[in-house]
Amino acid sequence: MAVVQGLWGQRFVDNIQKRGPKEWTIETYRPPTRLPIILDDPEEFLPKTLPQVDLVLGCTASPTAAQLIPAIARLSGARAVLCPIDDSNWMPEGLKNQIQRELERMGVESVFPKPFCTLTEETAGYRRSAKPYTSETISEFARHFGKPKFNLTVNEETGIISKVDVVRGSPCGATCYAAERLEGTAVEDAVPRAGLVSHQFPCLASMEREFIDDRLPSDTLMHVSGYLVNEEMEKELRPYKKRPQYFTPDESVKSAEDTKA
Repeated sequence: MAVVQGLWGQRFVDNIQKRGPKEWTIETYRPPTRLPIILDDPEEFLPKTLPQVDLVLGCTASPTAAQLIPAIARLSGARAVLCPIDDSNWMPEGLKNQIQRELERMGVESVFPKPFCTLTEETAGYRRSAKPYTSETISEFARHFGKPKFNLTVNEETGIISKVDVVRGSPCGATCYAAERLEGTAVEDAVPRAGLVSHQFPCLASMEREFIDDRLPSDTLMHVSGYLVNEEMEKELRPYKKRPQYFTPDESVKSAEDTKA
């Protein structure tokens, strides 16, 4: 079940419905538009019953609506909750910890990828901020949506990318958008073009600077989403990139791959 507020959450739902496995059934619930700042009794603002689901996808765009997530998980019988953080104003750290503790007491596993496109089958978060998790339900989702993953076909004679297959795309759809526009690009130009094109979708992550990890203490979640695409593209392109050449003392030309440590 997707708990949706505004364009941000609806884009996830539309992309998952379009590109997810055909056997998935996606229920959508829209919270009330007017809620008090503090919800003493969240179930007061929810229907008495909700569809029974395996996973709750919390696409709330305010800290007030986010407080409904544990009650929604309880009413829907969910085994796991996935709450992406693409804007920390919508899910402050303290509120995230509070929701996570409440879900843990209920026996419901939860993951809060920051941003959403850092999610893999085993972890969520960027680089050294990544945290492991064990939920099979969320892992199944992450096999299809999360951290970008490509398979490239490259014309080795021309050095041109002829095809980009998306193995796993960002939940918002930006990865597929970028993949279509990278075909016909020279290998040497694909990075940073991949990250720039994905932002033209546009990316929905925040442009406010914040702490990412101890090696990236001040950056934006939108930039992180671009780094993820570029890093994956760089990894896939590595076998096709020309090694730098240099002259040896005997004036023969060698490449870096000819030199062994």
